[in-house]
Amino acid sequence: MSKVILVTGAGRGLGTDIAREALAAGHQVVATGRRPEEVEKTLGGPQDNLLVTKLDVTSPDDAEAAAQAAVDRFGRIDVLVNNAGNFFAGYFEEITPDQMRRQIETNLFGPMNVTRAVLPVLRKQRAGHIITLSSSAGLIGQEFCVAYSASKFGVEGWMESLRYDVEPYGIRTTVVEPGFFRTELLVDASTTWPEPTIDDYAERTTATIAAWKSMNGQQTGDPVKLARALLTIADQQEPPLRFVAGADAIEGVEAKARELLAQAQASRELGGDLAYDDTTATA
Repeated sequence: MSKVILVTGAGRGLGTDIAREALAAGHQVVATGRRPEEVEKTLGGPQDNLLVTKLDVTSPDDAEAAAQAAVDRFGRIDVLVNNAGNFFAGYFEEITPDQMRRQIETNLFGPMNVTRAVLPVLRKQRAGHIITLSSSAGLIGQEFCVAYSASKFGVEGWMESLRYDVEPYGIRTTVVEPGFFRTELLVDASTTWPEPTIDDYAERTTATIAAWKSMNGQQTGDPVKLARALLTIADQQEPPLRFVAGADAIEGVEAKARELLAQAQASRELGGDLAYDDTTATA
């Protein structure tokens, strides 16, 4: 069944693949990006089922305008895919406060801005699906990823809680944790690499930048297959609340789950009996 699918960050990488696959499957697509003329060119030019519109996800005004344009053109929005994002790499002390804020502004407040603009449409319809791209780094902390992980851990908490807000109105939510896919996240247009500024980190920073750059174009995950998987989820009557994408991500999340369980069990002796003495402990 044809759906109206709004995709952020459709100008390159996974967003382009999602938009292309959705069009090929017969859906009506609202493809957004900061440079709409480049988005349209990337997707093969004007098409009956395609609306390209400007959207910088850090701009609430852009988000409102994109949502309205989608409704004006297609009459509704069935699926929102929050895909746009970027990556500020580096060790915490070498990431400036401004860079940290910019990372969270794009990766967390960005999808919040777009979702806030789209939700009134979905509530009026009493139907819809919000799919937000997180990362395995949103569940598993990693070296050199403090800013990115902070933003994606925020996405995880927001989406997990948003479910309860919107379920009564027939709106479903899915948060996606991809592992390493051959997208354009590690290209210079998406990644900000740190300048070594602290001697203690300089050698590690230089080596880690080289290692990360060497991975670009070598990731095992196929973004076209991921795009198709997301469209399959968008077609499901009861989509998953969480979709861990890629064998590497599944393995990592399973290990993290075991680690969390072990930490909870290890905390029981000291942490399980911290209630007032005149209450009944529930742990």
